[in-house]
Amino acid sequence: MAELLAPAGTFEKMETAFRFGADAVYFAGKKFGLRAFAGNFSDNEIKEATTYAHSIGKKVYITINILAHEGDFIGLKEYLDELVKAKVDAVIVSDLGIIEFIKENAPSLTIHVSTQANILNSYAINFMYKMGVKRVILARELSIEEIKQIRKRIPKDLELESFVHGAMCISYSGRCLLSNYLTGRDANRGACTQPCRWEYTITEKSRKGEEYEIQEDDRGTYILNSKDMMMIDHLKELEDAGVTSFKIEGRMKSPYYVANVVNAYRYALDNMNTLKEKDFDMLKKELCKTSHRKYTTGFYFGAKDKECLESSMPVQTSEFMASVLADGDGEKVLIEQRNRFKVGDTLEVLSPNKDTFNKTIKIEKMTDENGEEIVDAKDVQQKIYLFTNLNLEKGDILRKEI
Repeated sequence: MAELLAPAGTFEKMETAFRFGADAVYFAGKKFGLRAFAGNFSDNEIKEATTYAHSIGKKVYITINILAHEGDFIGLKEYLDELVKAKVDAVIVSDLGIIEFIKENAPSLTIHVSTQANILNSYAINFMYKMGVKRVILARELSIEEIKQIRKRIPKDLELESFVHGAMCISYSGRCLLSNYLTGRDANRGACTQPCRWEYTITEKSRKGEEYEIQEDDRGTYILNSKDMMMIDHLKELEDAGVTSFKIEGRMKSPYYVANVVNAYRYALDNMNTLKEKDFDMLKKELCKTSHRKYTTGFYFGAKDKECLESSMPVQTSEFMASVLADGDGEKVLIEQRNRFKVGDTLEVLSPNKDTFNKTIKIEKMTDENGEEIVDAKDVQQKIYLFTNLNLEKGDILRKEI
């Protein structure tokens, strides 16, 4: 069975990913990663997270995937020493210099090569293998057919990882200069400001002052956006092609996003050989309940899906309303409010427990922690007793259709 690999920008997201079915998570420390604004983990938090993951039979991969300038090696040895002490399962690296540095200074660390390294062929993979790399995260520009051919020409013990879900960078394998050029923040060193998401107009040189509409909606134009990846109905094809780890993008996304997406892909993986069309319809509907742009299969089918550009803002069909703080007792359950809801509203359960997944609760009664009845949950992160006979579990999520 292929590995399901989830993003974990914070400890909460890591716990959420594991609860909803991830086999492993990836995240960065405070330096050397490509998501400088994701929360990230201190050295002590990395050790704590790894210990927790190992205690429940899960794995942790740490991103050191910047494209390093000469000065970026300052402090790297000390950081690697901490990762060795923490017993992390692997580091994700894109820079050849950092790979060589790890081999010299922390040879016990397992190395995975990042998609940032733009690996597109078996010759590059075999070169990485000779350098001691255990896994290659393939460039997203590859088709399934190309992955099949690559798998035949590389060592059997070398693992292949591919992205199956989430936002895609408009630039080639995520190597972008826009942010650095426009704002001075280097996307290849973790500080991307996502200028591809800004609003743009276009003008023709000889018609100064005339701006042209480019698929504009009521919020503006987004001509550099890409659609989001979704491969939930093609996991078997990827596994047959030789992919051993299915990766979900989203270290900057919410715990609700992590729970929703991981839960759907866990279901798809566990039932890969028996899923029917109605099951895929259900899973795709699930994946529309969290924030996303229109979906695409990207480059996996060659010319089949070239319409990768997206002209609108993200949408979703459900909203995260509350998280469950403790197991329910069959009468009531303690929850924490995340968005406003009232008596009379209907909430839907997101849970890895099949007995409560997608069950609904029509709110008839709720109280604060002191037992005072309330009809409007409008205070941010208020702790509330919600009366329901559903046996909800700690970590479950309540959402409401938009």
